[in-house]
Amino acid sequence: MAEATGTQVYAYPARLWRALDRHRPPGAAATADAWRSPVRGPWLTSVLGLVLLAALPLVIVTGLLDWIAYGPRLGQALPGDVGWLRPPVFDWPTRPAWLFRLTQGLHVTLGIMLVPVVVAKLWSVVPKLFDWPPARSVAQLLERLSLLLLVGGILFEMVTGLLNIQYAYLFGFDFYTAHWYGAWVFTAALVTHVAIKLPRMLSALRGPGMARTPVGETTPEPADPDALVARRPGPATMSRRGVLALTGGGALLLAALTVGQTLDGVLRRTALLLPRGRQPGEGPNGFPVNRTAAAAGVRPADTGAGWRLTVRGGDRTVEVDRGGLLAMPQHTADLPIACVEGWSTEQTWTGVRLRDLAALVGAPERALARVESLERAGLFRQARLHADQVRHPDSLLALRVNGVDLSADHGYPARIIVPALPGVHCTKWVRRITFEERPGD
Repeated sequence: MAEATGTQVYAYPARLWRALDRHRPPGAAATADAWRSPVRGPWLTSVLGLVLLAALPLVIVTGLLDWIAYGPRLGQALPGDVGWLRPPVFDWPTRPAWLFRLTQGLHVTLGIMLVPVVVAKLWSVVPKLFDWPPARSVAQLLERLSLLLLVGGILFEMVTGLLNIQYAYLFGFDFYTAHWYGAWVFTAALVTHVAIKLPRMLSALRGPGMARTPVGETTPEPADPDALVARRPGPATMSRRGVLALTGGGALLLAALTVGQTLDGVLRRTALLLPRGRQPGEGPNGFPVNRTAAAAGVRPADTGAGWRLTVRGGDRTVEVDRGGLLAMPQHTADLPIACVEGWSTEQTWTGVRLRDLAALVGAPERALARVESLERAGLFRQARLHADQVRHPDSLLALRVNGVDLSADHGYPARIIVPALPGVHCTKWVRRITFEERPGD
């Protein structure tokens, strides 16, 4: 049963909420009255919430698809053991070749574009963070806790994601694991928050439109149950239309500074946020790399005349040098390479088809491939490719790019390139390929 004290209504346990209300922290009243913008209110908050509600599911879904692209069925998704949080998975397709470029580009670009919207949404509700008492019922307390997880979750995902894009691992923990579990916490809080607030959001949006009111005529909305409207509003310095225009302009600016990292051509010149630079080099090998040969510990002696590729399949093993690989039938394909940080590029690759190497050792038709690098340490020194990836006609052990030999940083003497495959699994400096049947086949 609810009890009223003055204008405040308290639900069970009312005695607790009244006691909290009587013992306010120093400055609580002054802080509550400090937020005086007359544009704050249910309508503005609901418009910003609607934008997030439309865009965030796409960010979440593309994030899940990118995790599946890493190959959980092959035991190489990060994180690997996710228990009951494991979604339905499938072998990542090889068609269209630009699939991973699309999903990862959307995930990163849209995530960055939403930063101003999230900031504006938090600004619109910031007075609620200083509301006292923090709750007036158990139900409201649970709502506030879900809001804490929602705000904390989205800030955590944005900050760690932006740092990962810029290769700034300042947080001291594994990005993949933290980002995965942080995304689930945020998603659960988002679903809870939408279930609670959706009726009020729809009601506010059906109210009178306020975006066309000029600054001089901007007045506060009527008092609302969530106390979003300022208690002591001051004069307007910006209209609601101005707030939305500023937010939308910020999102479009970030898009212009980001989208070029996913696309080749003239737009790459605008990608000021591209972590590896807009023009990382000149010539046919002048496109980005995540990890250089020096960083991987691959020395010139490892890739010199003594280098041999070992190909295994069942009981048969073949060793071939680079000259022998160049003597085999060569295939050329225009394929993109895309990385989790959001950048991608399409280049022209030439090399030996993986299915030809599988035939060389008599591998079974549905064999998967385990590719190992000269790199001796690191999460991605080896990768597994499922049968469809091995058998795709454009899946290559690439020896050349754009008509010239691979550079050392791009994987000389040989590297993997497979349609729609995440860049980290396009193994560089390949030393061994083992064709084997998948367990259970």
